[in-house]
Amino acid sequence: MGVRAIDRRRNEGGQPTGPGLVGMARALALVESATPAELRERGCGLLRDGQGLAWVACLYLEESGRWLGSDGDGARLACDDFRHPYAHAIRQGKPLRLGLAEARTRLDHPDFQAQVAALPGTLQLEVRPLRALDGEREWLGALAMAGDDTVLAGLAEDAEFAAFESLLCRLWARLSRHQGERHREARLRQSLAQLNDGARRQALAERLAEDLLGTSAAMQTLRRQVVRAAETNLAVLLQGETGTGKDRVARALHRLSARHAGPFMAINCAAIPEALLESELFGHARGAFSGADQAREGLISQADGGTLFLDEIGDMPLPLQAKLLRVLESGRYRPLGASEERQADLRLVAATHQPLRERIRDQRFRADLYYRLGQFPLTLPPLRERREDIARLAEAFAADFSAREGRDELGITPAALRQLRERDYPGNVRELKNLIDYACAMTRPGDDIEPLALPGQPEPEDTAPGSGADGDDNAAAAASKVHDLRRALRDYEADLIRQRLLLFGGNRALAAESLGLPKRTLAHKCRQLELDAK
Repeated sequence: MGVRAIDRRRNEGGQPTGPGLVGMARALALVESATPAELRERGCGLLRDGQGLAWVACLYLEESGRWLGSDGDGARLACDDFRHPYAHAIRQGKPLRLGLAEARTRLDHPDFQAQVAALPGTLQLEVRPLRALDGEREWLGALAMAGDDTVLAGLAEDAEFAAFESLLCRLWARLSRHQGERHREARLRQSLAQLNDGARRQALAERLAEDLLGTSAAMQTLRRQVVRAAETNLAVLLQGETGTGKDRVARALHRLSARHAGPFMAINCAAIPEALLESELFGHARGAFSGADQAREGLISQADGGTLFLDEIGDMPLPLQAKLLRVLESGRYRPLGASEERQADLRLVAATHQPLRERIRDQRFRADLYYRLGQFPLTLPPLRERREDIARLAEAFAADFSAREGRDELGITPAALRQLRERDYPGNVRELKNLIDYACAMTRPGDDIEPLALPGQPEPEDTAPGSGADGDDNAAAAASKVHDLRRALRDYEADLIRQRLLLFGGNRALAAESLGLPKRTLAHKCRQLELDAK
């Protein structure tokens, strides 16, 4: 109940209509407050309008216990700053009264001075510290009132004012505790929600480990990022070297997203001629060009409600880049030869191994499309940065080969795994898979994959000795990289024997004969070099 409603309960002479009714009305107005801030506002209004005070303010103690805040003007005053009267009253624990003229002279806190700047200097200021009265005795804040000396003196002797102040403090303490409990409950619910959300994301990331193999820190980070990206509808740009598994990541994004029930459409922009790529993406109407005997839906239309994966987008022609940008921005597109536009709701995932920033500088890729594609960028780590995953990947590829070919599962010897870990992988995971497929095909049923079943390490063309007119230069460049002669000779001998065994299908006798070695010597070298020849 507001102050004006209370005033209407007075008769024309300004007196209450019945004994105690004004006090009851004031109490009801306070009790109906829902929050501490509303309680303070109503209390100040009742005192200001009902007692003829020029100014009333109720300051509250912040949770830290170090600051007093003010609802009306947003002032914030330190409790240990004695340049304002509230600190003096709280420190003494009893009411403080002084003239405003004296307060302006002695107390120079800027926020306090701004509060009383418009008040006449002839008024008195009284500050009353407020504490809870239910046994806790914690500080609540301070009540500040400015008025004539006679009004303030009358309040000090008024039992109704004392009851009003007591009720104000009790309600304030109760509302503050209730509000604190609500805040704590809200924080607890938020913490539980975050915990549950974190557990859900962790479970999804662990489930992804069945498809995006690897226990390295780089792969764990990538799986967490994929889960986060899948929760959004942002366009995702997958960047990384060739063979790092961008197609697998794109499919994982679709599978975890809210669009998982929709279609997943994929196209390699570098594998389709420029003249056909636009038709593949946007579709065409009948008669749009020579040979278009019937209308055809493009991938954008087929991906409606799902995900469109554009691999090697760095090779997309510039005119198509502009049309794709419009699809991303508005969802609208026009098939070739069509008279009307269509609408598509899809999530775009793009991938490239091209350095797009360099292509932007060379004006071969649109900067606006790059930034629109890269709303959620993901970089896939190369295999050389997660060599600890090679054994797990190799075992998985061997098991996959056995399942495809209907053969018993193949193991991999420690020597073969060691050799795999020491290789370079310019082709990354795809290269490793091809190596394992070859080694599986070269391994007899019932045997484990051995080093001799692995193809030799390919040499870059510019360092291969004896390659044409530049052979001497290349040989010199290769020799300059040798820092351990014994190791280099050992590696060369191992590679030569391995290749000769492969040439003769693992037949030691023929391989030894071709090298001019006794069969026993070849067997001994295989053991020395951990080739495990049989």
